[in-house]
Amino acid sequence: MAKPLHPIYNLQFALVCLSSLLFSASFNMLIPELPAYLSSIGGAEYKGLIIALFTLTAGISRPFSGRLTDTIGRVPIMAVGSIVCFICGFLYPVLGTVSGFLFLRLIHGFSTGFKPTATAAYVADIVPRERWGEALGFHGLCFSTGLAIGPAIGSTIRLYFSLNALFYTSSLFALMSIVILMNMKETLQIRQKFSFAILKISRRDIIAPEVLPAAIVTFLSYIAYGAILTLIPDWGAHLGIVNKGLFFMVFTIASLVIRFVAGKASDRYGRIHVINTGLVLLAISLTIVGYADTFAGLMAGAAVYGVATGILSPALNAWTVDMSHPEYRGKAMATMYISLEAGIGLGALLSGWYYQDVIARIPMVMYVTAGITVLALIYMALRSKRNNNRNAEIVL
Repeated sequence: MAKPLHPIYNLQFALVCLSSLLFSASFNMLIPELPAYLSSIGGAEYKGLIIALFTLTAGISRPFSGRLTDTIGRVPIMAVGSIVCFICGFLYPVLGTVSGFLFLRLIHGFSTGFKPTATAAYVADIVPRERWGEALGFHGLCFSTGLAIGPAIGSTIRLYFSLNALFYTSSLFALMSIVILMNMKETLQIRQKFSFAILKISRRDIIAPEVLPAAIVTFLSYIAYGAILTLIPDWGAHLGIVNKGLFFMVFTIASLVIRFVAGKASDRYGRIHVINTGLVLLAISLTIVGYADTFAGLMAGAAVYGVATGILSPALNAWTVDMSHPEYRGKAMATMYISLEAGIGLGALLSGWYYQDVIARIPMVMYVTAGITVLALIYMALRSKRNNNRNAEIVL
């Protein structure tokens, strides 16, 4: 008689997914409107820093969030991320200078430095190993739903109300995420009370070397995302798109459609095959976006990009968990997210530096990021070849 499947779709799992949806909508609803806002207050030349500063502090905070996740608990660290979003939403209207805005982008980055790290560890705690891909895929679907509705809601509020109303709505979504977290059960069995001694980080606490392969692929594949976050609002406006969140909505809806299936596929057919498929589609999508000179072409690129990221994200997350040590799962997820933030930050910084408000340069940025994605495919091929040679030597 077959062993019944573990009931992963329970109240705990539903709560963590809903909290992530609200959290991702909170910070992402601001993205499409921030480039124009920064220009309006005299900081057009700093557009590349909108994402770069955000990801800088997110990356810096990852070792600390990973350490805290493994010591004081998953739920408190998730709460820290949502609280930062809640506070920053109220401060954007107050700090209305270029320097104040850039400072807030630095602070806001701590939100994604903390919450996703603890959330991934929490999901891995409550789901059996053989269904990690499926569970992380479904959670990613919920997180991506927030990423999809966030820009659409944000741009709509900006069109019909005001920018300040957008900032306050961002805080409201973060607050709802916090309320949900208050009703979640902690999963870390052995917990410590917080002390500043826990925050002392050594080199061994920063990177989990066992998950470096997943981290390298994550870094290379997310450089493109940093460029897209920085340039697509202007590229879309150039092609006549009024709602700047439309590109993000299309690519995220496409991602939602594929994520659940992709997570199950990685459990069944293996992480490597699924990751390679995602990388191929990612390179194709970036080429389409760069070549697009019409609304329809850009939306087609957005859809393919969404499918690619929907395939890659759950597979990379599950591959990271596969290679991690259970007692250092927080550090492992932090390592993966450090590489993700580094990729996004580098992509945003370099693309913004090269762009300089010259629309004709955007296609070249997309083609270069497609080439970087091909480098990730080459790395995967070389790694597989090395592993096959090693296995052959063992057999001999």
